[in-house]
Amino acid sequence: MPTGVHLSNPRQQLFDAAERVLVRDGAGALTSRAVTDEAGCAKGVLHRHFPDFDGFLTELVLDRTERLDARAAELREAVGTGTVSGNLTRALTAFFEPVPMAIISLITFRDELRTRLRRARPGGGISILAEATETVADYLRAERDAGRVAAAADVDALTLSLVGGGHLLFAGRDGTPPGLGEVERFVTATVAGALSRPET
Repeated sequence: MPTGVHLSNPRQQLFDAAERVLVRDGAGALTSRAVTDEAGCAKGVLHRHFPDFDGFLTELVLDRTERLDARAAELREAVGTGTVSGNLTRALTAFFEPVPMAIISLITFRDELRTRLRRARPGGGISILAEATETVADYLRAERDAGRVAAAADVDALTLSLVGGGHLLFAGRDGTPPGLGEVERFVTATVAGALSRPET
């Protein structure tokens, strides 16, 4: 009697299954059994492709963090176009969608995962927040060079306000993220004093 379905791309299908469990049921429910049940395969499939469950979770987080690179590229390409607050609103909304938010919770929940992520990615265990921080800081520096952010603006402090405040804005919402208007009001208020001229 078969113990599960054949997976044509086991790593990706297991990652997708883990993502669904994580978003739907939370970090506490994410076990190797929950992942393989969600994927519809035998438990041994996960252990054939990963050394252990924390190894699997490390690869999952790194894979999902790499997906944010496309968002980072979009923000870099937006320098000098649209409005600074509009560009940042779209970026923060992407960084704090349900999947990245669930992954941040997972990293916070598992000590061993944080340890492995620090080894795999120097600079800290909460890789999605680190990625968001680096991306926003780079964007603000580029806008400062372009003259849309004031030369005297403290980019590091502004970045911490945007990323930290943005994370808090999206956290604790029971899966219902804030509306775009709410995010835009937060971003507009945060960056207003750092802009070279008011935005309309």
